[in-house]
Parts: sequence; C-alpha cells; structure tokens
Amino acid sequence: MTLPYSLIIHGGAGALEDLKYEADATEFEASVLEILAAGRDLLEKGESALNVVEHCVNLLENNPLYNAGKGSVLNENGQVEMDAAIMNGADIRAGAVTCVKSVKNPISLARQVLEQGDHVMLAAAGALEFAKVCKAELRADEYFIVPHRIEQLKEAKAAGRMMLDHEKADTADKRDRAKEHSKEQMAQKLGTVGAACRDIHGNLAAATSTGGLVNKRWGRVGDTPVVGAGVFADNDTCAVSATGYGEQFLRTVFSKTVSDFVLFKGLDAQGAAAAGVQFLVDKVNGDGGVIVIDKDGLCGAAQSTSGLIHGWIELGGEAHCKLG
Repeated sequence: MTLPYSLIIHGGAGALEDLKYEADATEFEASVLEILAAGRDLLEKGESALNVVEHCVNLLENNPLYNAGKGSVLNENGQVEMDAAIMNGADIRAGAVTCVKSVKNPISLARQVLEQGDHVMLAAAGALEFAKVCKAELRADEYFIVPHRIEQLKEAKAAGRMMLDHEKADTADKRDRAKEHSKEQMAQKLGTVGAACRDIHGNLAAATSTGGLVNKRWGRVGDTPVVGAGVFADNDTCAVSATGYGEQFLRTVFSKTVSDFVLFKGLDAQGAAAAGVQFLVDKVNGDGGVIVIDKDGLCGAAQSTSGLIHGWIELGGEAHCKLG
C-alpha cells in the first residue's frame, strides 16, 4: 500500500524586515517552490524520504542565498566551517559531520557517515579524510566564500562580536537590548537550512545543514549536527529540522523534545511544533524555528521570531511557501 507523501523545507528563521544581504522575498519564494518541485518529482517516483531530504538540502546548500554549503558565513579566521546531519526514521540511523571544510555538500557526507554505520558524527580533519575516502566532491575555499560574507565578517569584527547570518552590528545590539528588557521583535535572520519528509511507504527522514555564526570561534559546534538537538526522525513520532541559536537548541535537546510532544502528548505536527517553540521560549528565551512532519504525514512549523522561510507539500497536495 502506498501513502500520500509529504515534504517540508526551511531556509532559516528570523525577522525578514532587515535583509541587508538578501535577495527580495520573490527570490526566496521562487527558490523554495523550485526545491519543493524537485522533491515532489522524486517522491512520485517512489524515492525514499532519506534520499529526498538529502537532495533538497543539497539544493539549499548549492544556493548562496542560504547559510549552508556555498555562501556559508565565515568564522573568526575568515574560514568556512560547516555542520550537517541526516536521520532515517525507519531505523533511527543517523550521520553527522561538524567543522568541515572543502566539502561541497556536507549533508551528503553526513549521509555517507550514516551509511557507513560505525559512527554517528565525524569532525574537522577526520571528516575531511573520510570525505576523501568516500570520493565526496571537494571545492577550493573560493567556491564557498561569496563577497557579502566577507563584508559581514568585517562588520562583526568591527563590532567586536559574533553575529547571525545576515545580521548587522546595530541589529545585534538591538537584539541584546531586547534580550535584557523584553521579547520585542528583532531584525535578524538565522541561516540554517533543512528538510523533513514522509515518503509513499510511510517512512520519515530529516536533514539539517549550516555554516553557523558570523565570526564564530573556530571549532564551535552548534545544534545542527547533534541528533536530538537540530535534527530528529522516528517513524513512531515525527521528523524534525530546527533553525536558530544553536546553543539554546542544544541545551533544550530541542528536536527530541518536539518528538516527545508527539509521543507522550499525542500532538500532531503543528501542535508539537508550537509546543516545542513555547518550551524553547519558556526555558531559555530562545530564538528560532522548526519544521515538522508527523507519522500521519501532517506538516507543521512554528517560530519564536517573526519569520521562518519555509515551504511544504502536505499529503501530496499543492506546494505552499511562507516567509512569516
């Protein structure tokens, strides 16, 4: 028996009022809908959820609009260090890489870690050696570094701080003041990308990829490559991909918490997404968003910021895109 497929992707959460370094909303919408169409084509041919989320995140990594793969932000040394993770809901196998350089598509390297099976996460030089063994596509540094990321790093260094993807120094100051005084809206965008899927066989999968924070310390690891924090998938509950301040998502074991709302509370995808974000806010005043597909193929999304770039196809229906 075949089931209706569902797919949801995201390109980051935050406020979209201050996109100094971004294309306009039309470009984001076109990108999201194009990737959903590519995912639909695969799902209608019977491809697995695992293959589909990898492919969709590949496309997000290849687009310099997003902070993943090509166009990733730069660390304090002016280098790209990328994180990615992928998880299969049918058997809860997972693969992740962190602090990787030179790898064109970190999510595909994470997939190789999953398939190899001995480990769940490989880091830095070890991950690069594994990439060479797997004959992963490698690129010179120049491939990943785009001009506006260089300007962002200069701005962050001048301000003496780390910054979010596409965030300006004055925006960062506003963010800190808001943290101290209220939960007022903050003009910022968080650049992790991700996908969640249910295929026609009822199997779930999720994938997440990112370049991290502008001017981050070298070797910094956020939530993206950590199973249960930035990504989670289990056929008994749901598939989850998160985006936001990684440290907050690590401390709340965010993606597993969302899954637990399905498991223990019986919530659907939208209910679990909303409950997860409320938990994030209540516990750590957290900023970010999440996409979810539950075991019944229902899609959900929620965020504590004013915007979440995402699009979805629910139960084989029409494709939708939403930036708010």
